Amino acid sequence: MEVLDPAKLKSQFSFSTPVQIRFSDIDGYLHVNNGIYFSYFEHARAVFLYTVCDWNVMTIGTVVGRIEIDYIRPIHLENKVEALVKCTRIGNSSFDLEQYLIGTDSKGESRVFSKCKCVMVSVDMKTMKPISVPEEYRLKLAVSSPQ
Repeated sequence: MEVLDPAKLKSQFSFSTPVQIRFSDIDGYLHVNNGIYFSYFEHARAVFLYTVCDWNVMTIGTVVGRIEIDYIRPIHLENKVEALVKCTRIGNSSFDLEQYLIGTDSKGESRVFSKCKCVMVSVDMKTMKPISVPEEYRLKLAVSSPQ
C-alpha cells in the first residue's frame, strides 16, 4: 500500500470535520472497533452534504449504494482525528465521495488512519426510488473538491 502524507492529503480537500472518539468506540484490543469507522465516515458525509451542499435530505435523500474502507492504522482513544470528504464523480443519480480519517497519534505524529470510497444514490423520499442528482446539488458537489 502506498504511503500517504497527511499534510499533502489534507491540501487536496476543501472540507474536513472533527471526529469525536468515544470511550464506547474502543474494543477489547484497545483501539476503535472496525465497525465504528463506518459511523465516523457516515457522520462526515452527512455534515459534508449539509454544510457544503445545503442538501435538504427531507425531500431528496441519499442512500449508500456501495462502500469500501481501507484500514491503514488503528485509532486509539488518545488520538485526535478529523474526516476529509470530497466528491470525485457525479453520475446521473449517483455520486462518489472519497473520504479519509487523518490526525495525530499520542506522540503528536501526523497519521492517516483510514480511507473510504462511498457511492451515494439520490432518492425521492416519498417513493425511495433513485432520481437524478438535482442541479443545485450537482453544482455544489462539483466545486467542493480542489483540483
